[in-house]
Amino acid sequence: MKKVIYAVLLLSALILTGCGSSNENGTQLDSVPAEYSGKTNPFGADAEAVAAGKDVFLSSCQTCHGPQGHGDGPASGALNPAPKNLAELQAAVEDDYLFWRISTGKDGTSMIAWEGILTEEQIWQVVSFIRTLK
Repeated sequence: MKKVIYAVLLLSALILTGCGSSNENGTQLDSVPAEYSGKTNPFGADAEAVAAGKDVFLSSCQTCHGPQGHGDGPASGALNPAPKNLAELQAAVEDDYLFWRISTGKDGTSMIAWEGILTEEQIWQVVSFIRTLK
């Protein structure tokens, strides 16, 4: 009986490790924490916000993500894991995910937390720019 219970628990654990969010490319995405969940971009697609976001992106993000956000910046070859292709990612996530990830970074990657370096307004402007990437 103990062997059956052990086998069921082990099988359940293996199945649950496959659960989670992913985008259409199968890339595993983390869940947005409650403090960021549901946040919406106050700028949306405002042209001035997009232009300001592009300036911040080109000065702060393009070294890793590349000027078009394809994850092919000059530093990308030295990074493991490689930077995300933001042109693809932006189509699969909501604004709250982008704001959260830019703000807090990602452990185990070279993505730093920009909160405290960039203002909240600048981060939202970068989100506006990322939404234009193709």
